[in-house]
Amino acid sequence: MGRRLIALGSADPELQIVAALERAGHPELGQDAGVLAGVPALGVVLTAALNAEAGVLVDFSLPAGAEAATDLCLEHTLPLVMATTGLEEPLKRKLHAAAEKIPIVWAPSMSLAVNLTMKLATMAASVLKNASGGADVEIIERHHRFKKDSPSGTALRFGELIAAEMGQTQQRHGREGVLGQRPHGEIGYHAVRAGDNPGEHTILFGLLGESIELTVRATNRDCYALGAFAAAKFVARQKPGLYTMNDVLGL
Repeated sequence: MGRRLIALGSADPELQIVAALERAGHPELGQDAGVLAGVPALGVVLTAALNAEAGVLVDFSLPAGAEAATDLCLEHTLPLVMATTGLEEPLKRKLHAAAEKIPIVWAPSMSLAVNLTMKLATMAASVLKNASGGADVEIIERHHRFKKDSPSGTALRFGELIAAEMGQTQQRHGREGVLGQRPHGEIGYHAVRAGDNPGEHTILFGLLGESIELTVRATNRDCYALGAFAAAKFVARQKPGLYTMNDVLGL
C-alpha cells in the first residue's frame, strides 16, 4: 500500500509527497521513495523519522505502526488518515482521545465502493429487520494470504452497522460440527485467505424463499489509495474531531 500511495500521490496535481515513513531498521531506509514505488525519483527518501513539514499523514501499516503514527500526529498537530485495521481496544481509545486535539479520518476501508455498499447494507438491514420469518445475515470476506487479521476490519464494520439496525447480539466465526438450528440473533463471519486477492466482501441476507447478496470486490489496491487521498484532502480542512468515510463522501 505504501508503494501505491507514493506512485498515485506523485501523479496527483493536488498532492505533494514530502515524506515516506517506515519502521526503524527497515532494509530500504535511505532509498528514494519514488524509485521504490516504480516511478521517477522524487527526492524523498524512505526514513524512520518525520523530517519534513507535512499537511496530512496517511497510515497503512500494522497496529504498532498505527500507534506510532498517532503519536507522531499528536506531536506535530498533524491531521491523520487512519487506514490500518486490526486495532485493539487500547489503540481505539487512543484515537478517540487524539481526535479531541487533531482531525482524524478513521475507517476500516478507504474504498469508495465499500463505503457505498455499507450504506446499501444498512438500508437493507433496516427494511429486513421485520421480515416475516426473519432474515439471516452471513458475511463472507476474501483476502490475500498475507493479511494478518481475520475477519477483516471491513467485515466487522459491516456487521456492526447491520446489528445496529437488526439487533443481532452474537457473532459466529465459521461453523463446524452439529450445532443445531441457526439462531436469528447472530451474524456469521467467514474469512477466506488465498492467493493475492486484494479484498472482496459479500453480505448475504437469507430469507424464506429468497435472498439478497451485496458483493463488493477490489481488483487491485489502487482504490484504497485513491480513497485515502480523498480522505486526506477532506481532513486537511477540518477542525479536530473523529470523521469517517461517510463524512468524506457526503453519505
